[in-house]
Amino acid sequence: MIMEKGLSPVEVLPSKSSQVTAVKVEVKEPETKQTQRGKRVGFVLVHAGAGYHSESKAKEYKHVCKRACQKAIEKLQAGALATDAVTAALIELEDSPFTNAGLGSNLNLLGEIECDASIMDGKSLNFGAVGALSGFSLAAFKRNKRKLELAEKVETDLIHLKKRRQSNEKENDSGTLDTVGAVVVDQEGNVAAAVSSGGLALKHPGRVGQAALYGCGCWAENTGAHTPYSTAVSTSGCGEHLVRTILARECSCALQMEDAHQALLETMQNKFIGSPFLANEDGVLGGVIVLRSCRCSAEPASSQEKPTLLVEFLWSHTTESMCVGYMSAQDGKAKTHISRLPPGAVAGQSVAIEGGVCRLESPES
Repeated sequence: MIMEKGLSPVEVLPSKSSQVTAVKVEVKEPETKQTQRGKRVGFVLVHAGAGYHSESKAKEYKHVCKRACQKAIEKLQAGALATDAVTAALIELEDSPFTNAGLGSNLNLLGEIECDASIMDGKSLNFGAVGALSGFSLAAFKRNKRKLELAEKVETDLIHLKKRRQSNEKENDSGTLDTVGAVVVDQEGNVAAAVSSGGLALKHPGRVGQAALYGCGCWAENTGAHTPYSTAVSTSGCGEHLVRTILARECSCALQMEDAHQALLETMQNKFIGSPFLANEDGVLGGVIVLRSCRCSAEPASSQEKPTLLVEFLWSHTTESMCVGYMSAQDGKAKTHISRLPPGAVAGQSVAIEGGVCRLESPES
């Protein structure tokens, strides 16, 4: 496997709007050969939400992303489909009290859990989702004391509760997170994407966010007659902003351009922050992880030509930070990273982009 990674200095790009600062962070790596650890190839990229990730809990955020990657890769190495692998990653992300999904979900105004989630298969283009899914017991939230306390006090004093929640977040340095997600490509080049969310904190019962909506929470589409690249996208952030811009679908379409990095930057800048549908918003908050892949060959002059799966992966956010993890089926362990806006950049008005490229060579028969 050949990985290309490494951070270059931040470059501030001009924008059509004086209120928008687009921060371009490019990632490249020196080419290094790695030992193939399995007979199958594949790649997974996950995120633990776009929002604010405190330094005090950085280890926990990275750890859950690492576990999610490992679960997905275990599936791929066993010959599972991309949809099975992306599901395994989501389950791991949902089982953490540090994410706003599943076990760690925010509570609504009634102190109840209502989750949104969706998954899309790039091969069949099938899409499935649930919205405002309830029926969870608060007993499962004993590991998250702050949220349990919030649920018990909602009926008594809502205004005081909101102020207390904000105060607790500052005292505990816990910050605000959102939707988790994953994108996967398997050995056959099939892609899949998934997303899961507990929704806004103290939301109205029945509120449905982008995680449950077609083209907004996730998107996956294999290469076809009009799509030279297979693409997979998973979003996170303010659901209302992501729904009104149909961001997952917009990113997928943009990734068919030759330069994936530039295409994603322009989409986040022009179709998200600069969207006319969000013109009245003071700040536009969201993040995405994207993956695109294609089949290619080794050097044309090589007599030992082997099929290669070229995978480009990127993450971008307008929030203060975003935690991601990625791993190939030929890696020994997952890599994790918390991407942050540089000093001086304003959340909701700035865009950060990072990513990399990996070439997955088919193993020897």
